[in-house]
Amino acid sequence: MKTFTYERPTTVAAAAQALAAKPDSKFIAGGTNLLDLMKLEVETPAHLIDVNKLPLDAVEDTPDGGLRIGALVRNSDLAADPRVRKSYGVLGRALLAGASGQLRNKATTAGNLLQRTRCYYFYDVTQPCNKREPGSGCSAIGGFNRVLAVLGTSDHCITTHPSDMAVAMQVLDAKVETTAADGATRTIPLAEFYRLPEATPQLETNLKTGEIITAVTLPPPPPGVQIYRKVRDRASYAFALVSVAAIVDTADGQVRSARLAFGGLAPKPWRSASAEAALTNQKAGAPAFAGAGEALVQGAKGSGHNDFKIPLVQRTLSAVLTQATLNA
Repeated sequence: MKTFTYERPTTVAAAAQALAAKPDSKFIAGGTNLLDLMKLEVETPAHLIDVNKLPLDAVEDTPDGGLRIGALVRNSDLAADPRVRKSYGVLGRALLAGASGQLRNKATTAGNLLQRTRCYYFYDVTQPCNKREPGSGCSAIGGFNRVLAVLGTSDHCITTHPSDMAVAMQVLDAKVETTAADGATRTIPLAEFYRLPEATPQLETNLKTGEIITAVTLPPPPPGVQIYRKVRDRASYAFALVSVAAIVDTADGQVRSARLAFGGLAPKPWRSASAEAALTNQKAGAPAFAGAGEALVQGAKGSGHNDFKIPLVQRTLSAVLTQATLNA
């Protein structure tokens, strides 16, 4: 690990200003991803800004009946929050599906959103990786790509985003609140927060230089059954091969509305408007569920080892929709 300097600001403004003053800095909270990357010298920040003293660790009700989740709320605390358990079950289940109890006790809301890909070649500094070293090439294309993306990829990168929490927040229409070094604040819909790789896979979010995430807001919970299902190689402590976050509202055997988001398929949490549209106002059952699966994978492209993800996510989606109908 290379040497670095360190500071621990106590205000959001000071933290944002510290990052703007030293662009080769990184924020650190739980460190569950960053420390691993530093040990491997995938990340080599010259300066660390410890944000654990910032007052961003509360979960609060919003005037419209939603929730405001501070950037430093630990994943385990968020999953255990009574309001999450009662009204945002898809989020609670997604959180509990991630990592291990020990890691969830350290991992934070903002850190979870910003975690880097687990692509083997990104972690191996001896291999070309456009995300780690722009212009060097993508070793995963033509390499071992079993866990990588089939949607939203480019000729420069086929990585997947690893977060379970972000998939659930995507289906809940979450928004990310930020503060910049000059004190300016903005709210970014999570659907617009992440970038697809295209020709610049090293740019993963639409955060500006010097911005710090302060909170994530959730609107009031939508009607319907909430389900999170994760398919993985091991029963715990494994990233998703595919995952489905669904909120399905049915009545009298008809699907009135459906929200669907997916993990393990793309470089960001993947929301499928076409699959949702294929279900809306349709009779709940195998034909509609199959139609949604077909709409979801339009344009999907496997890279060899990960071809199985395309039929796998269709079967997983059908199982989730069947469960939602039975639980309605």
